[in-house]
Amino acid sequence: MPEILSPDEALTILALGDMSLVGEFMWGSNYTFLVNMTHDGRQLQAIYKPSRGERPLWDFDRGTLAAREVAAYLTSQELGLGMVPPTILRQDGLAGPGSLQLFIDVDPNRNYLNFSEEEKQRLKPVALFDLLINNADRKAGHVLLGPQDKLWLIDHGVSFHEEYKLRTVIWDFVGELIPQPLLSKVKDFRAQMINSDSTKASFAELLSEREITALVQRADALLAEPCFPAPGPGRPYPWPLV
Repeated sequence: MPEILSPDEALTILALGDMSLVGEFMWGSNYTFLVNMTHDGRQLQAIYKPSRGERPLWDFDRGTLAAREVAAYLTSQELGLGMVPPTILRQDGLAGPGSLQLFIDVDPNRNYLNFSEEEKQRLKPVALFDLLINNADRKAGHVLLGPQDKLWLIDHGVSFHEEYKLRTVIWDFVGELIPQPLLSKVKDFRAQMINSDSTKASFAELLSEREITALVQRADALLAEPCFPAPGPGRPYPWPLV
């Protein structure tokens, strides 16, 4: 049975561990590798996305997707959701700088498209998270059920754009009020983004000043109008859906 690591333990191994290649995932738009990380006698597997392997996009600056993966992890942690696996930037990856994310061993065929209605009702925090980070690519396969039935969220490289770009398969809650506990998390997150020097510094290393301003503005909008919006403007679904 794999060793159960705390987020801090996983981050330490990701940051300091020796990296060795296991294989490449062939289904993504960008180069994505499975690697082994070993440190101080402990080991885990991670997803390595080198910046040099990013496919150029017209609306996101080249070489920024890895940093956005880390910003999504920080946002999840600051919100107290714990849904994004531990993620860091490594400058000395096998193919240069890139993101490293703890690999979660799940059944890839279990995703949003075959969730039960009861399971889909657990996705309100996911929908809120995507609204906040302006996720332009929430595919069905980016929402996973892991061990102990825990929800995990992956693939956030095209998030945090300053312009509205929300594209997601999760439109189950249109018109519903956002639950108060989730709004409280957004309120606390906004306060950290405004008042905490360490939080501001962490995000400043990953996102542009305009993107950070837009992030805070999205938090303000959610607090001012606390309901899940309807799809649009623009294309509301990612492609492919999975």
